[in-house]
Amino acid sequence: MLLSMAWETYESDKRIEGFSQQTLKAYKLQAKLLIRYFKDIKLDTITTVQLKEYLSKSSETLKLSSLAHRIRFMKSLFRWSHEEGHITKNPAAKIKEPKTGKRIPKYLTELEIEHLREACTTSMEKALFEFMFSTGCRIGEIVLLEKSRINWSNRSAIVRGKGDKEREVYFNIRCEIWLKRYLEQRIDSDPAIFVTERSPHTMSIAQMRYINKRISNRAQINKTIHPHQLRHSYATHLLNNGAPLEVIQSLLGHEKSETTRIYAQLSGSLRQELYRKYF
Repeated sequence: MLLSMAWETYESDKRIEGFSQQTLKAYKLQAKLLIRYFKDIKLDTITTVQLKEYLSKSSETLKLSSLAHRIRFMKSLFRWSHEEGHITKNPAAKIKEPKTGKRIPKYLTELEIEHLREACTTSMEKALFEFMFSTGCRIGEIVLLEKSRINWSNRSAIVRGKGDKEREVYFNIRCEIWLKRYLEQRIDSDPAIFVTERSPHTMSIAQMRYINKRISNRAQINKTIHPHQLRHSYATHLLNNGAPLEVIQSLLGHEKSETTRIYAQLSGSLRQELYRKYF
């Protein structure tokens, strides 16, 4: 089987398994780079040594996190190929990811959140900002969310996260007010909860990021603001108010507890309080 055919079949299988569009898009880029390097050769002719040479050259220009992502793709592709019987030996089996170290997530202070809140000028911006912060949703989950998935009676929404898994998220009264105001002002029939300002249609991730950047520029906060920082800030806010990590894990939609546990390393009022209480 040729490398290109292996990728196409792998992609189809993973789509059926429920891999997210974002993951498949990222893996497609890795597949193109792999094929560009090796050419479209037969899958069973690729050796471990050749894969390591490819990774060695990649390491000259990639960050450790990007290199780890490349290795995860390769291991997934060749493991699947071996399990499906397309190759008799998995050349990526013994290749290990580099140790990248756990970095504490960057989050926003309460004062920075208020500056961003004040920088929102339209009902759409206010609704989007409040929804991002009060639900802790990933930007890709908000893009996919439709109005019909909102439950106003208990201020909740059903979002579709990684692996096509659904979970219930909650928003506060402030978010409800601005979200209703924004939706009442819309005259389009698009089912998406957030639409573009011109020729209304479902916002893309890039468009939503642009709006987030526009708000942060107005706020004049002396740091680069990314949508995922609002998610980190949401988790930090919960932690500082005493929420157990298992609750935060459920609300964030983390599959592994280790992913959530990194928030326990955050310095803040909760850690100071616990230190004074127990020391």
